[in-house]
Amino acid sequence: MAYIKNLEKDTEENENFRNVLNTTEKSQLVVMSLLPYEDIGEEVHDVDQFIRIEEGKGKAILNGEETQIEDGFAVVIPAGTRHNIINTENKAMKLYTIYTPPNHPAGTIHKTKIEAESAEHH
Repeated sequence: MAYIKNLEKDTEENENFRNVLNTTEKSQLVVMSLLPYEDIGEEVHDVDQFIRIEEGKGKAILNGEETQIEDGFAVVIPAGTRHNIINTENKAMKLYTIYTPPNHPAGTIHKTKIEAESAEHH
């Protein structure tokens, strides 16, 4: 299925921790909103991941190396890289991510990080 929309608007208006917007056989587009001082949670994927920050400031930690990130920054995370994205501000961080291949079931929406963690452990 094709996705032709204003991605910046969809990213900035998203209030969910995770919302899968589009899934194809080979890639997946997801918007995320991190609450103040929230993080994605340290993880390692067997898929490649591209992240773009639309709003906010924070840090990206890849294999223990910390980098300050903010609006307009992109983070490319090769499969097998231990990583975390941390919001370091007192306002929501808005970002979108592209997984290749897909990493979540199509149509997944996790309103909160707790809901996402609960779903991943079942």
